[in-house]
Amino acid sequence: MKLNDTQLRQVDAQIKRLIQTDSYYGKIYREKGIEGIGSQEDFEKLPFSSKDDLRNAYPLGIQAVPDEEVVRIHSSSGTTGKPVIIPYTAKDVDDWAIMFARCYETAGITNKDRIQITPGYGLWTAGIGFQAGCEKLGAMCIPMGPGNTDKQLQMMVDLQTTVITATSSYALLLSEEINQRGIKNEICLKKGVFGSERWSEKMRNTIKENLGIELYDIYGLTEIYGPGIGINCEHETGMHYWDDYIYIEIIDPKTGRSVPDGEEGEIVITTLVKEGAPLLRFRTHDISRIIPGECPCGRKYPRLDIIKGRSDDMFKVHGVNMFPSQVEDLLQLVDGASSEYNVTIAHDDSKNKDIMIVTVEVEGRVDFEEAAAKIRNLFKSRIGVTPKITPVPVGTLPRSEKKTKRVTDYRFENQ
Repeated sequence: MKLNDTQLRQVDAQIKRLIQTDSYYGKIYREKGIEGIGSQEDFEKLPFSSKDDLRNAYPLGIQAVPDEEVVRIHSSSGTTGKPVIIPYTAKDVDDWAIMFARCYETAGITNKDRIQITPGYGLWTAGIGFQAGCEKLGAMCIPMGPGNTDKQLQMMVDLQTTVITATSSYALLLSEEINQRGIKNEICLKKGVFGSERWSEKMRNTIKENLGIELYDIYGLTEIYGPGIGINCEHETGMHYWDDYIYIEIIDPKTGRSVPDGEEGEIVITTLVKEGAPLLRFRTHDISRIIPGECPCGRKYPRLDIIKGRSDDMFKVHGVNMFPSQVEDLLQLVDGASSEYNVTIAHDDSKNKDIMIVTVEVEGRVDFEEAAAKIRNLFKSRIGVTPKITPVPVGTLPRSEKKTKRVTDYRFENQ
């Protein structure tokens, strides 16, 4: 999908504004002699930006406006290095709320709904983003934040919450608690808006069945406003994204070249009107594709397919490259295996070989050893690796209020 004339002008304006600043990217563009763009070809010659850039510019090197125009700071968790800090102007905050309200509307949520917000607040973009969109929509906001499941369920029942927002991991936990406590008939939930992590079809079906609700995938990342830049509609044919605020291209993660619409690759995002910290050609590492053609819903906004995983989520055992999404696809083929699993990788020094252990939750109605054998055989036949499978009862593995860590690799822990 090529930039339209309006988007070309917007990107050109962003570049011209950046090179007038002393910001990290302003300096880079001046050094490279970049003065603006006038075509798609010019655009595709622009350098990519990345999370590494943002860490190199820590704390506020990417800020492209004076301090007096910055009204808010958000940040990534910083679990894999220096945190990424993103400054927002008043217009950025309002634009984000407009996009988020549009997400709610696309999901059929109105100002008559009562929206319970469970993602975290603070420097993380999630909680406050869900709230700002809710307020912009004019719906009743129940700003719970994460944790305290007893209180979450009490508010859900007493306030007759109609929409739950959460990570998919926390939504699973809440759905299991509601089922175990037998209070499904006391809640009034109709829809769930979930984001922050990829989730398997098996997890989706469990949540849907336990809660009896419609599910919507919301997309976003801290560097690009936060959640709310895209969501699926009722037809579930991909996520509409707001191309009046962002431009998305899909590239081959190895070559960096753009791929045609419909072809899978890495999502690269350009902010068209962001003021505080504009990013051009930002590599997200998320894997998806642009879905060609128009959606049956009639909306003209382009669509992204569901996020398949991340290009940097790959792990290698015995010379075989694997992704968490492959593990999830295998588990869907095994009766009784739940969506919950984790992978542990270590090196056995005594045998000088890598060991891979997959711990999987299995329903009590099936034989654990038979389920483990099926999973092991699928790994061997479809991926070419034979891990040790450890089946455990449903509910054994930890549930997370944020993103669930699926793979722990001890081989590189001390490197």
